Amino acid sequence: MRTLIVVNNPAEWPLEVPGVEVVPAREYLANPAFARLDRVRVFNCCRSYRYQSIGYYVSLLAAARGHRPVPDIPTIQDMKSPTVVRLLSEEVEELIQQGLAGIRSRRFTLSIYFGKNLSARHERLSRALFQLFEAPFVRAEFVREEEHWTLQSIGPIAAREIPDSHRDFVVGVASEYFAGHRPAVRRRFVERYDLGILFDPKAADLSSDAKAIERFIDAAERQRIGTEVIGKDDYARVAEFDALFIRETTSVNHHTFRFSRRA
Repeated sequence: MRTLIVVNNPAEWPLEVPGVEVVPAREYLANPAFARLDRVRVFNCCRSYRYQSIGYYVSLLAAARGHRPVPDIPTIQDMKSPTVVRLLSEEVEELIQQGLAGIRSRRFTLSIYFGKNLSARHERLSRALFQLFEAPFVRAEFVREEEHWTLQSIGPIAAREIPDSHRDFVVGVASEYFAGHRPAVRRRFVERYDLGILFDPKAADLSSDAKAIERFIDAAERQRIGTEVIGKDDYARVAEFDALFIRETTSVNHHTFRFSRRA
């Protein structure tokens, strides 16, 4: 699968990430050659995702072309809404309080690069927020009232705003991220679509057993549909697939609800 990093101005892109192609946003929007591409992941690293900005249209058009934008439009809308930010942050409330315990300032900024932070102390919280708000570079702003921390806002970090001291780290995590999404072995066939199967073999109330999952995979391959079994920690990867097949018991207060909403 071809990987594009779309930016406002490539001259301002400070990172050398192997295996990806950096494309000007206006060229991606206007050049019909990009519309003809198939099986493309578009990582939107524009300076802003605000409504009707170039960054907004990059994700909007990428979705319309059948490409796979990161972030997608639902994620952009979620980041813009203080109400949604507050509601989604409740899912990681415990991680927020644990991760920021001991910080005495009234405000704290967490820079998240492909789900990671420079400090190992904030790794779990960074990953959890990346799963909720999947975007390449984001800045999470927290405020403290007495001893309780609240996520106030989250939004993109422009590549030119990445501190020099962070750049080697960002190149490393970006390289790992892109490498980790490449197939480990060559496929036996050229798939038409990719299907994510959400399944937990350790669940007490299985909707399907392991043998049933194998039969689903075999049936999909006969139709040239690539499959991958995913779990509750793969929320951030939903946008990689053309469809999501949920084989877990569902309820509103359950991770399957978030998965179906994202899909």
